[in-house]
Amino acid sequence: MLFHPAKNPVELRVTHLNKNQEQRRQDLMEAMTDKQGLKQLKKSLAKKAKQTLKDKAKSAKSKGKNKDTDHKVFVLDFDGDIKASAVKHLREEISTLISSADKGDEVVLRLESGGGLVHSYGLAAAQLVRLKEAGLKLTVCVDKIAASGGYMMACVADEIVAAPFAVIGSIGVVSQLPNFHKLLKKNDIDYEMFTAGEYKRTVTVFGENDDADRAKYKEELEQTHALFKHFVTTYRPTLELDKVANGDHWYGEDALHLKLVDTLKTSDAYLLERMKSHEVYALHSRQKPTFAEKLGFANAAQGTLNMLISTAAKKLPEVMAKLESDSRLMR
Repeated sequence: MLFHPAKNPVELRVTHLNKNQEQRRQDLMEAMTDKQGLKQLKKSLAKKAKQTLKDKAKSAKSKGKNKDTDHKVFVLDFDGDIKASAVKHLREEISTLISSADKGDEVVLRLESGGGLVHSYGLAAAQLVRLKEAGLKLTVCVDKIAASGGYMMACVADEIVAAPFAVIGSIGVVSQLPNFHKLLKKNDIDYEMFTAGEYKRTVTVFGENDDADRAKYKEELEQTHALFKHFVTTYRPTLELDKVANGDHWYGEDALHLKLVDTLKTSDAYLLERMKSHEVYALHSRQKPTFAEKLGFANAAQGTLNMLISTAAKKLPEVMAKLESDSRLMR
């Protein structure tokens, strides 16, 4: 079990995918076989199990001859939101692997992310760099999307495997915000902001933005884009930046031609291939539930809160309508 600075420890669950796959295969075969055939099937499976043990013993003797087959494969998952919140558990899992895995072992990251905050995804990508620095092979599998910050993470890999219709790329930076200055002025509302330092604040949500503010803000975005491009070319030097670093994105097959990815394949197909010759383990960590959560108190509290919100909405329709209107403006 891993421990986190928070009150609740983080628990790590490890699944041996080879055993899981074999069990599912046996279940299916048993379901399709009659009683007589089931006896034959069990004999066949027992014979196969013995042969597998012999093969493993033989493999252990010739360990020095083929070291690659002795390496293990570890599977991690990263489902990224705009804040890259999943990095909280990713960093714990990576620390565990670095302290436990052998050099030459492979880490497969099943990555899904459309990107988000620069500093958050910068940290997530830096966590993956730690794996390579520890001498572990890194493979990133993308079934749906690895764009912007998601691709920043993916490009660290020794190999990027993408499904044919996965969305890849978007090497660019975007920022947008509303400005309420005219609305405040129309309603005779003053807005004041105090700063120390010429560039402590450039464009604002409530103040009046001028061309100098916008120019400085654009300069900051260009600097971030330059850092993004430098990071990508550090790990994928064969890319033609002029073609791929314009903020555009591509589906898997076109991404392959542009060398944004290395292979077209789903993560399922890739892992099944690895299971033929390697032991494959999936790691999944989560925040351990509190005693109250186990008893369902948290759900009861949430239900009470939802009821109070619903009651308030019925009593104060005008207020709720105004809140909804304000929310639309901020999106």
